[in-house]
Amino acid sequence: MWLIMKVFLLQILAFLLFGGGIYCQASTRRLTFVVKEASYTRLCSTKNILTVNGQFPGPTIYAKKGETIIVDVYNKGKENITIHWHGVSMPRYPWTDGPEYITQCPIQPGSKFSQKIILSFEEGTLWWHAHSDWTRNTIHGAIIVYPKNGTKYPFPKPNAEIPIILGQWWKSDANVVRDEALATGADPNASDSLLINGQPGDLFPCSKSDTFKLTVDHGKTYLLRIINAALHEALFFSIAKHKMTVVGTDGSYTKPLTRDYITIYPGQTYDVLLEANQHPDHYYMAAKTYSIAPAARNFFDNTTTTAIVQYRGYYTPSSPLSLPYLPTYNDTNASVQVMAGLRSLADAEHPCNVPLSPSTKLIYTVGMNSYLCPNNSCAGPNGTRFSASINNISFQFPTIDILQAYYYNISGVYGDKFPSVPELVFDFTTDIIPLEYQTPKNGTEVRVLEYNSTVEIVFQGTNLIAGTHHPMHLHGYSFYVVGWGFGNFDKDKDPLHYNLVDPPLQSTISVPTKGWATIRFEASNPGVWFMHCHVERHQTWGMDTAFIVKNGKHPEAQVLPPPSDMPPC
Repeated sequence: MWLIMKVFLLQILAFLLFGGGIYCQASTRRLTFVVKEASYTRLCSTKNILTVNGQFPGPTIYAKKGETIIVDVYNKGKENITIHWHGVSMPRYPWTDGPEYITQCPIQPGSKFSQKIILSFEEGTLWWHAHSDWTRNTIHGAIIVYPKNGTKYPFPKPNAEIPIILGQWWKSDANVVRDEALATGADPNASDSLLINGQPGDLFPCSKSDTFKLTVDHGKTYLLRIINAALHEALFFSIAKHKMTVVGTDGSYTKPLTRDYITIYPGQTYDVLLEANQHPDHYYMAAKTYSIAPAARNFFDNTTTTAIVQYRGYYTPSSPLSLPYLPTYNDTNASVQVMAGLRSLADAEHPCNVPLSPSTKLIYTVGMNSYLCPNNSCAGPNGTRFSASINNISFQFPTIDILQAYYYNISGVYGDKFPSVPELVFDFTTDIIPLEYQTPKNGTEVRVLEYNSTVEIVFQGTNLIAGTHHPMHLHGYSFYVVGWGFGNFDKDKDPLHYNLVDPPLQSTISVPTKGWATIRFEASNPGVWFMHCHVERHQTWGMDTAFIVKNGKHPEAQVLPPPSDMPPC
């Protein structure tokens, strides 16, 4: 209780000293988000879901590069809520980044929090979503960042732009699914359908009239801004008889990459160009899950969601429509084919500043774990309870957010001894791993980085419990993906093949199944920044940590003061 009172008193002091932070820019554009329940019908049944402004998916935020926006978030629901601006670096201003108990305490029912979105270098497609429990299942939407006035796209301007938001739908409440899994220790129930722009598609009952339809004109080009907002599922996505050209990812442009399908992991965005160059007709766009879990065991959503690309004109559409080619659900080689080809533009207008000699080198294992239960009484593997970890530490969320604890020097909230390398080294990707390696440690451990240090992280996937993909997302930063591969990372051989010329700049990178991925960035954004797997159940189980990036010497290299209306803990 004393810690909570201390935070509250220090917040008042900050307001008196600094005037409250977010209200100082009178010209800043303002938006309103009202979180409230609304009734939605899917799959022949109706339920209440949390929404923003009554919309599902939520409203799209349109901005220009470098713009600052204030979003007044009113929580009129029955649950705590936070909002995160995914892929926005929020320079020097972690206070409204959004992850619960990392940079803020949640906005309680009946309360309001004014969140500032500070755009800087980002350009392209980003998104926003709730960052508390599993409420992001229905609380999410697109952020579209256009070029500044006087600049343009590095590709021919499309005739139209359309957000394509991929998601999941449970007939029951997603937080109830989460709580049931935590109570039993089991894997949560798979969703009942996948979604495209909030709709399951006409392969599902009671869904034909509501299926999302994209009307196109023959000969024109369309920019699809694709977001994977699904809680758990990596998705193959394709459009029948049409190729797609990737021109951007995670708010950064790429060299054009043409593919028949893409694989998009939870948290990622892709900008793709679609040329309407086929015979006028109706064509399915479709998405289905990539997973190595057994399809017959209900470990993942094994359905296919569809929408329709329909050409304008007078004709009789084909019937039935044919589905596009999508790889087999467990095709791991297919799951990396876009990642293998991504390259940043690396030109004069879009320079590629890869740190060449990182001062801080880290190796982080990411994988599944389990805890023993009395008399094998849990519903996880062999009677255990599912868990997850980074470097074998399963993250425990505090009750006071880490940012305020750091900023106000409150002790006992977190530790700063997160290991640089795994404490136990073994064959991480072999098929048989001793059971004693499966139990993680518990802790609220973070890593402290010096301002302007250059950082390399090798994410090493493990085959503990089950080897699977892990889309790792770093708040506050985009990073260069300089290398990846299958098997165990070789510190002597693999760096020889790094791409240090034009690697893609991303904020979410999926560590391949039974593989590794290496990222680099410069720690030039002071603050507290969350890092976690964007498969929601893995995050819930503890595949999380955070970085504290220290202030630089000059005022412009230091964290800005907090707003006056930070939610209380």
